Amino acid sequence: MSMSTASAIPAPDLEHLLTLATPADTCRGMFFNGMLEAVRKLGGEEVRARCYVAAGAKRYVDFFSYPVADFLKAVFTAADLLGPKHGGRDAVMTLLGRRATEDFHQSTVGKTMLALAGTDPLRVVNSFPSAFRAAVSYGNRTVEHLGDKQARLQMRRDFLPMAYNEGVLTYSMEQSTAKELVVRGHRLATLDVDYDIRWS
Repeated sequence: MSMSTASAIPAPDLEHLLTLATPADTCRGMFFNGMLEAVRKLGGEEVRARCYVAAGAKRYVDFFSYPVADFLKAVFTAADLLGPKHGGRDAVMTLLGRRATEDFHQSTVGKTMLALAGTDPLRVVNSFPSAFRAAVSYGNRTVEHLGDKQARLQMRRDFLPMAYNEGVLTYSMEQSTAKELVVRGHRLATLDVDYDIRWS
């Protein structure tokens, strides 16, 4: 398995993302809780506490919805604090994306989607748009099939960092029978990214 992030368009920084997100753009509380627990394991309670404050210092209920802007503040804080010891900011983003997906798969909705998709890689890819709709309120995602073992997930108006989403997609595909997996993001605009997914 390998991941490679490539883009001629620079990734937006946190301040830019916060100007684009509205109060209607939300994600589930489980992602706050999972991210904070992952941060605690990676960096200890002090780092977790700083991310908790960055997120707004609330009690997050797993299936309630909260502003994605608050989530972004915590994720970027985690990447800055943990990056020096864990391979850089993008590597931390990828780890947090993997953790978020693991938590989602353990939820009732996630388990149902996993059961429907099974272990067939194409079916897992096809499940991505509905999985994201269950997890976040914003954006649009469509799947383009490029062959028997290649597909492109087109994500439009998506706020999460590209490396984070690569972690999400990679972890999901690893639950299938896909081998020699490659997930590669290509940024088309500030909030628009295509993710090419290949396997054998």
